[in-house]
Amino acid sequence: MNGGGEGLAAPATSGAATATAPLDWKFSQVFGERTAGEEVQEVDIISAIEFDRTGDHLATGDRGGRVVLFERTDAKENGAHRKDLERMDYSMSKHPEFRYKTEFQSHEPEFDYLKSLEIEEKINKIRWCQTANGALFLLSTNDKTIKFWKVQEKKVKKLSEMNVDQSKSSGNGPVVDSTPEISKPYLANGVCKDKPISFPSNDSSIPSGGFPSLRMPVVVTSPETSLLARCRRVYAHAHDYHINSISNNSDGETFISADDLRINLWNLEISSQSFNIVDVKPTNMEDLTEVITSAEFHPTHCNTLAYSSSKGSIRLIDLRQSALCDNHSKLFEEQEAPGSRSFFTEIIASISDIKFAKNGRHILSRDYMTLKLWDINMDSGPVASFQVHEYLRPKLCDLYENDSIFDKFECCLSGDGVRVATGSYSNLFRVFGCSEGSTEATTLEASKNPMRRQVQTPSRPARSLGNLPRVLRRGADNSGADTNGNGFDFTTKLLHLAWHPTENSLACAASNSLYMYYA
Repeated sequence: MNGGGEGLAAPATSGAATATAPLDWKFSQVFGERTAGEEVQEVDIISAIEFDRTGDHLATGDRGGRVVLFERTDAKENGAHRKDLERMDYSMSKHPEFRYKTEFQSHEPEFDYLKSLEIEEKINKIRWCQTANGALFLLSTNDKTIKFWKVQEKKVKKLSEMNVDQSKSSGNGPVVDSTPEISKPYLANGVCKDKPISFPSNDSSIPSGGFPSLRMPVVVTSPETSLLARCRRVYAHAHDYHINSISNNSDGETFISADDLRINLWNLEISSQSFNIVDVKPTNMEDLTEVITSAEFHPTHCNTLAYSSSKGSIRLIDLRQSALCDNHSKLFEEQEAPGSRSFFTEIIASISDIKFAKNGRHILSRDYMTLKLWDINMDSGPVASFQVHEYLRPKLCDLYENDSIFDKFECCLSGDGVRVATGSYSNLFRVFGCSEGSTEATTLEASKNPMRRQVQTPSRPARSLGNLPRVLRRGADNSGADTNGNGFDFTTKLLHLAWHPTENSLACAASNSLYMYYA
């Protein structure tokens, strides 16, 4: 491989990269598995998934506006300390185990009366923030509103017995009168003859005889704890179009939110204002040719971010250049092969998701047909491209008619940067090796059956694209059948998945179920 391949080797090792052996993926856990014949409610379908920085917590969001948190348990049960985990070899095969931690209602359905617009409660994205004092912080967003949540364990306070025994009378003085009520003579107006008539007084001093004892409940702190989710801030009224991305900055103080035409910069502490840093809205909307589809901050450089477009391009911008980043510092796009243009070319070229590699050197992008890996130091073309479901190319017309061609699949990279993954139809997900010489291309179906057969798809180079001969293309699957030889089901799709930051572990969302795999 030429210069592009050398750049690709950077994530794996500091020197020359060698091909890594394909991973043996195993089923680990499933949450929310539906029984045969059970109808899945629309509100229960998972719409976002994200590991935190340590990988000890996992968050999912659904179309019903709920956020569900899961907590890692195997490390605690084995008594492993975080520093010990960090020293472990990345390739060491472990069986990660998660358990349900808590859930809360993040967003509710709303109605914009000014625009006669219904705003769904569906969670579009979740992003973890830095933890502090044992509390978890995260951002969640629907189409219009971003919320900042704090999840913390609180000691449960309970009401114990009263401060006095009901059968006894004790207080700050004797009981005023112990004469039985029935023996007291009363006048017709209800006034007791034996007691002088008293009138209201402004004297607030305690009488010499004292008050009768007061019975008050006593609040005690229980050894039990409960998780409390509290919304700390609401960032609203800053987007005219649907929010498709949020991303935390490495400075720990700011984050961005992106819609179809604008990207705004926020301070976590200030919810009343944001700064518009990217605006692609033309003066005349009829001149609109592309929209923003995804945006993400660089993992270590707080001044750098990237955003993708519906035309298949990725722009790298530097916040130090100007307040409004109209001009990009780098543009990454693949040249169209001569004579290959069709009605569907622009639709399938639209990038649905981008992710920075952990070291910030590479960007992974997912369009409808392929995964592409880009080196930020080389803007002439991707250093590697992986065909996810090439067999669909003859069926694009049918996919257009049933709107499947507009499905937005996410992508992710392993923490060591040597593998990438994305989803497909029939609840399949695919894992590719991206180190030099690797032919790894594994297809698995998200299923609770641990004996589900997996397919090692052989490497098949695709046709070269014009003037980019150095682009390496692997993993084409033209079979048009799933791992069991059945036809693909386009109604079931695996859109959302996340890779554990330090281990070979994947969390995949298929409909309302969360599947965990490890290798």
